[in-house]
Amino acid sequence: MNLSDAVYGSTSLAAIGVAAHECGHAMQDAGDYAPLRMRAALVPVANIGAQLSWPLIIIGILLGGSPLISIGIILFSLAVLFQIVTLPVEYNASHRAVTLLDSTGILAGQEVGQTRKVLNAAALTYVAAAAASILQLLRRFPDGAGLLAFVVVTDAYDLIIGRKGNQEPCLLLSGFDTHCPC
Repeated sequence: MNLSDAVYGSTSLAAIGVAAHECGHAMQDAGDYAPLRMRAALVPVANIGAQLSWPLIIIGILLGGSPLISIGIILFSLAVLFQIVTLPVEYNASHRAVTLLDSTGILAGQEVGQTRKVLNAAALTYVAAAAASILQLLRRFPDGAGLLAFVVVTDAYDLIIGRKGNQEPCLLLSGFDTHCPC
């Protein structure tokens, strides 16, 4: 497990939460967590997609609408898929972290709730990145298809994490939803 010097050398709630989050990833690996395996399998194609998509799209535009644009969009879609698969992995690692910190007594009371908020805020950065990428991808679709695809993707994401209304994600795929309010 790798921790930055700032996290390793700090006793702040945020640092403890981040360290526990990384332990959550180790627990996912040890437990053969399917979304983590899926994400690991997508890394090579997502890297290729992220590196080659925009150059191919730009070259395709410069060549007057060549098939390179479509190939670039397909490659970018692989990078977007990686970001979508990353969401349940990150939320699950944070959930495992909070459960671990609470159940072992490392943190108690308000500290657990504050750490949960910090980790949720960190996970929202992944949501924002995925949303930005999805919107970039949807810009490439014909008019009506872009909105329809966005609705399908957001509904699928809500289904994956079990979000209902304003509730916190429940992580239906995590196997750790016993304290879920939904």
